[in-house]
Amino acid sequence: MDQRRLLLFIAISLAIVTVFQWLLPPPPPNHPAHAPVPPPVAAPASPEVAPSTASETEVPIHVPRLPIDARSVIGSLSLEGARLDDLSLRGYHETVDQKSPLVRLLAPPGDPQPSYIQFGWSGGPGVVVPDDHTVWQANGTKLTDTQPVVLTWNNGQGLTFRIDLLIDRHYMFTAHQSVFNGSGKPVDVWPWQRVRRDYAPKTSGYGVLFEGMMGAVDQRIKEVGYPSAKSEAAKHDGVAFQKGATGGWAGFSDKYWLTAAIPDQSVPSKTSWDHTELNGHDRYQVSYVTEQPEHIAPGGDQGVATRAFAGAKVVRLLDHYQSRDHVPLLSYAVDWGWFFFITKPFFYAIDFLNGITGNFGIAILIFTVFVKLAFYPLAASSYRSMGKMRLLAPKIQAARERFKDDPARQQQAMMEVYKQEGISPMAQAGGCLPLVIQIPVFFSLYKVILINIEMRHAPFFGWIQDLSATDPTNVFNLFGLIPYDPAAISPTLHLGIWPLILGLTMFFQQRLNPPPPDPTQARIFQFMPIIFTFMMGRFPAGLVIYWSWNNTLTIAQQWYIQRGAKLTGPAAKPAAITPPKPKPRKAKA
Repeated sequence: MDQRRLLLFIAISLAIVTVFQWLLPPPPPNHPAHAPVPPPVAAPASPEVAPSTASETEVPIHVPRLPIDARSVIGSLSLEGARLDDLSLRGYHETVDQKSPLVRLLAPPGDPQPSYIQFGWSGGPGVVVPDDHTVWQANGTKLTDTQPVVLTWNNGQGLTFRIDLLIDRHYMFTAHQSVFNGSGKPVDVWPWQRVRRDYAPKTSGYGVLFEGMMGAVDQRIKEVGYPSAKSEAAKHDGVAFQKGATGGWAGFSDKYWLTAAIPDQSVPSKTSWDHTELNGHDRYQVSYVTEQPEHIAPGGDQGVATRAFAGAKVVRLLDHYQSRDHVPLLSYAVDWGWFFFITKPFFYAIDFLNGITGNFGIAILIFTVFVKLAFYPLAASSYRSMGKMRLLAPKIQAARERFKDDPARQQQAMMEVYKQEGISPMAQAGGCLPLVIQIPVFFSLYKVILINIEMRHAPFFGWIQDLSATDPTNVFNLFGLIPYDPAAISPTLHLGIWPLILGLTMFFQQRLNPPPPDPTQARIFQFMPIIFTFMMGRFPAGLVIYWSWNNTLTIAQQWYIQRGAKLTGPAAKPAAITPPKPKPRKAKA
């Protein structure tokens, strides 16, 4: 098992992952009956979250707003409709330039990408509940992480609706929704919360990274991509997925950001993931509504505590909320992938090393050394086997050529060579184990570098100021000396310094391995370093640096092991092969 086979394994694995994720859709959801929004005079058996009536033309020019000025976020809340629809993240900019705009996660109607979080109620017979045009009263001048606010509204029938809203030092909003009944008769109301995106989001386009409608339902992660949500909703009256459960969370997952509704974890509720269109615009909604109404007696005051997360998918922060607030699987909003049991520990190890070194790139390099040391005993066996096979390559080729028209005798001759040299074919096959293990290691590190926000805009050295982005240099414009971007013509024309270094390490690593016996196959594999150089030119720089460093360590390790076993000399000359003796024929009777 040699480098060419490892490259083949990686290429096949990439193809399998891509084909599986794109060609094998998840099974269709089991849709409960989707009752319409209850009319004001009908008693609802199972109310739904009313569709938003807000549109670009219905938004007043002057909408009363409450400023939000917290440690990690800044923005404002629309007092009309009690919509959290203006939120930017402190500390996260659109580009590496610290003068670039902050990342904006929520935006009001009228913006090119309107998105918001909202809390509300559905009502029983004759109960007037707040809607998108209700103007709420606030008891303060702004919302901060040390100063909560209370929003109130009286429906004129003796019911006072109240939202106690607070935000912590990070990205978690808590809303206590309550109703005081001063009407003199009992009423039924169903609290709900929703997250809306009134546009079709543009995803990153990575086949191994999920972006779309996502949540934890019945202690399992559920994912519905935007195209799938649209097609499913078209077949089920606007509903892409719907299920009743207790607890969980659901919302919109981006590469680095999450906007999610988190219901009261002790109250049974129904989540509904919907898609509709209005005037040619896509509208996606994730909502929760309590399964049973709150029956409020005269003079009674009753409510539920709900939460909403709107911010960066910082792994340790999600872990904190998952543990503290008992929100199941919240940390899996980060798409850890198939090898989550490897990827997540890898992240923690690299993040720990980053805390020591202050550089994620250096942390990756140190972590790779530890991985190499862990697999050294297996690698030593593998490299000795490859060294012996390299020296035996001429003898094996001679056996192939001598009996090329007789596969059975060819196999016997090759086995005789192995026996003469004291090499077990089974040991040779077992020698590929450490190289096979590199496949999940490769994908796990690829995931860590690709998806974790801790890697976003993380600098390395020199021209690499963002390990999550491609190497900004390009050989086709003489590394910036010529003022044009060849990638504008074709993405394949982006080839930086680090991908070139990767190609060189792959070339030198191939030189240490036995060549393929077939001349055509040998010529094909000679082009593999070139193919991978161009392919990796569009991958995150952190991954390219890792692979280049890993190849360098492998070259040094392989040379050291084979040199110690005296397997680095010139290949042995072909030896005469003794053909097997033909079996005597039985005399005919």
